[in-house]
Amino acid sequence: MFSILRSSRRAAGLPAVMFAAAILLANPSAQAQAQSAAPPAASPACPTLLQHTFPRLQDEKPQALCQFSGKVLLVVNTASFCGFTPQYKGLEALSARYKDQGLVVLGFPSNDFSQETGNNQQIADFCENTFGVKFPMFAKSSVTGAQASPFYKQLAVLSGQKPGWNFHKYLIGRDGRVAGSYSSNVAPQDRVLLKDVERALSAK
Repeated sequence: MFSILRSSRRAAGLPAVMFAAAILLANPSAQAQAQSAAPPAASPACPTLLQHTFPRLQDEKPQALCQFSGKVLLVVNTASFCGFTPQYKGLEALSARYKDQGLVVLGFPSNDFSQETGNNQQIADFCENTFGVKFPMFAKSSVTGAQASPFYKQLAVLSGQKPGWNFHKYLIGRDGRVAGSYSSNVAPQDRVLLKDVERALSAK
């Protein structure tokens, strides 16, 4: 203690920052307190593919896809009046089965194939009342062609496939990279899709 005080007197003429540093070096407990008060390390950067924002289907409030960083994502373009519309039930079951392991199903209603004519509220009501959909869904947008959203344009380039019809599926790994692309004919309970989802979920 006396040595610390003598050091403090000698350091009295030093600038405040240097004086504080000298005290921390001489006092281990003060160092520990300073470290515990330090701000936490910054979270990993959001992958480039997820740096997009879409209005939420139910209320059109902006939702950043970056909130799903570190999750496994199954991205699906949906429609209410399509032969594949019953896949909503399988997608909800898939979401419920794997959500605790980190899977998030994301629905993107689109009228690109002339089978989603309703407005956002009508689509939201249909999905909830008919199939009990609880996974995140976004406002109606375009998923193919020149009018496709930047997100879907990226998915098409990275996967080498663009949606040919409703209920095309893209699998995105925890690292934000496209891990698979599946046509409308691949149902949510398809063995190949399930195997790929489980593989993506097991990756760290």
